[in-house]
Amino acid sequence: MAVALLRQGIHPRGGGCICLGGDCPNCVVEVDGVAYVRSCQVAARPALEVARQTDTPRLPDESRPLETELRTAFADVVVVGQGESGLAAARDADGTVISFDAHRGEEAIGLYAGPTVVAKTPAGMVSVQCSRVVVATGAAEEQPICPGSELDGIFTKRAAESLRAAGIDLGDAVTIDEQPQRFEGSGRVEAVVTAAGDRIAASTVVVDLGLHPRSGLLRMGQGLEVEVVGDAALTDSLPPPPTEGVVCPCSDVTVSDLEAVWDRGFREMELLKRATLAGTGTCQGGVCLPHLRSYLAAKGVSTPAPFTARPLTRQATIGEVAAGYDLPPFRRTALHDEHLRLGATMDRFGAWWRPWRYPDPEAEYWSVRERVSLGDVSTLGKMEISGPDVVALLEKLYPCRVADLKDGQVRYALLLDERGYVLDDGLICRLSEHRFYLTFTSGGASFAEMWVRDWAETFDLDVRILDRTMSLGAINVTGPLARELLRRGGVDSPPAYLAHVDAAVFGVECRIVRLSFTGEVSFELHHPFSDSVELWRRLEEAGADLGSYPHGLDALFTLRLEKGHFIVGMDSEYDSTPRRLGLEWAARLSKPDFVGKQALLRTNRLPLNKRLLGWEMDGPAPIEGAILWQVATPVGQVTSARYSPVLAKTVMLGWLRSDPAEPEGISCDGRPVRHASHPFYDPDGARARA
Repeated sequence: MAVALLRQGIHPRGGGCICLGGDCPNCVVEVDGVAYVRSCQVAARPALEVARQTDTPRLPDESRPLETELRTAFADVVVVGQGESGLAAARDADGTVISFDAHRGEEAIGLYAGPTVVAKTPAGMVSVQCSRVVVATGAAEEQPICPGSELDGIFTKRAAESLRAAGIDLGDAVTIDEQPQRFEGSGRVEAVVTAAGDRIAASTVVVDLGLHPRSGLLRMGQGLEVEVVGDAALTDSLPPPPTEGVVCPCSDVTVSDLEAVWDRGFREMELLKRATLAGTGTCQGGVCLPHLRSYLAAKGVSTPAPFTARPLTRQATIGEVAAGYDLPPFRRTALHDEHLRLGATMDRFGAWWRPWRYPDPEAEYWSVRERVSLGDVSTLGKMEISGPDVVALLEKLYPCRVADLKDGQVRYALLLDERGYVLDDGLICRLSEHRFYLTFTSGGASFAEMWVRDWAETFDLDVRILDRTMSLGAINVTGPLARELLRRGGVDSPPAYLAHVDAAVFGVECRIVRLSFTGEVSFELHHPFSDSVELWRRLEEAGADLGSYPHGLDALFTLRLEKGHFIVGMDSEYDSTPRRLGLEWAARLSKPDFVGKQALLRTNRLPLNKRLLGWEMDGPAPIEGAILWQVATPVGQVTSARYSPVLAKTVMLGWLRSDPAEPEGISCDGRPVRHASHPFYDPDGARARA
């Protein structure tokens, strides 16, 4: 492709030395919307859409297949490179041999323990497990580093030979074998000033400055069975230190940039790389690495080793990197197909596909308030934790008391960070003296295990932690007739409010946890993931004559808002403290210590500058995020707003960013808003505790 472009007088990048060896960024283009394609290693084909690489790549053509196949292979020897030395190594090897060669569009992009070689090929990705790797990648040609090196018309010796062999006239060409002082010209080179100071007019300059081994794979393979042959084994002599010009064409790092970071104390290879981004671009140091090493050596640093080589040595698309993996960006619960069977509209919430609404939204709501309903809460974070130090850990993690929980009891708990801000909330269920079951929100499940493990290690406590989020499903049975539905499933003695029991429901072993997010009697049935469908269908069948109808998130958000329950991340902000949320009772400052306590002690002495309050208004609900106004001054915003069928008015949660004793004169959406205590529905909680 690069040759085809140059044949038409088009420089792939617009300027810069062309090597046609895959070692520089100067032939990189976009092909059919795929960024950073080396045009020198891709065959030209009809109908390819080629564009110059920009800082804002275009979206790929949607008609292109997004899947990339992964093939796994096994061999005794893998040979990377099929020049003379690579062919000889493959010919002399014992056993089965698999070879890769960039000239065939096969690029080895990583060498991993095993050894395992991963390569991208025109047919897809290949992962080869082998006993030995032979690196025959050859050597790269040194590129000029001086003013004007970004001009068109500069070629390495090998590139010039390839172009002449392809019948391309290079015009008035001159060859130099030392780093020049500069190139002159506007757009295209017009002259070169040699190291000796001679000015030579030319429309093309061929540079023959020496070779440097392509050692990326070799450096990745340290400690593995890796052999290097041919030019890849050359001694890496350093070029003259650069004094002016662009050292790293990938990131446009100049000698002046190197001087600036040197003056700030960045004087090691790895630091120089990170401070300037030299060597982090598409050629991974193919152009700049020898010059960076030479620069440091000239500064008096003992000859620095090349920076660490890590996969990937070549750019790969996300599809190529993910080849062979089936990782949907949004998870599905075991009941996903059941929701579809029931006609649910699914939506993405957090990291999950969840039922947003079923065909009869009115039945969803009233089945909870008047009869019985099923809800899929499998997305909750779930964790078992045990060990001799488990109580000590939980007392430090949570701001509520834990030690006084009795077996079978449940406690609602906040989770705070070191600043006293609310990270998450959930339940603490005590199973026995040294064993607990914890739940977290669906959004908090992704970091819960990391958080608990980090603090266990910080405090050096002896505990065992098992994340069960994906192995356990959970179904919420809620409504005034929930107890009757459980009785039909064989549970004659369901747990009391804020308690849990282990029992079989329709033959499925469950941990039945009783709390209430809906404001009605609620039992969460935590059970093995594999039993979810059976349990759901049995509950559905047994509840048919009770008027059971499932509810999705849309109905749940109305039900929970009527009870004034906040949702972490929806109603809370990053700096929400228990005090700001009106949940001071959930943080026992009389405890000796817990994560965030010192921050709470400090901030509790400050005036309360914002708080989450309950609001009500007549008519339809405003959009969530709507501004609360006091006359013409914005004083807060709505976080949740729903019209309540049972209360026949709109109820809301929202932040007030001031602290009047009784907020008055507040409006939203051009209508008056009244401050209201919450829960709005069943404020004494008699229905949930029934």
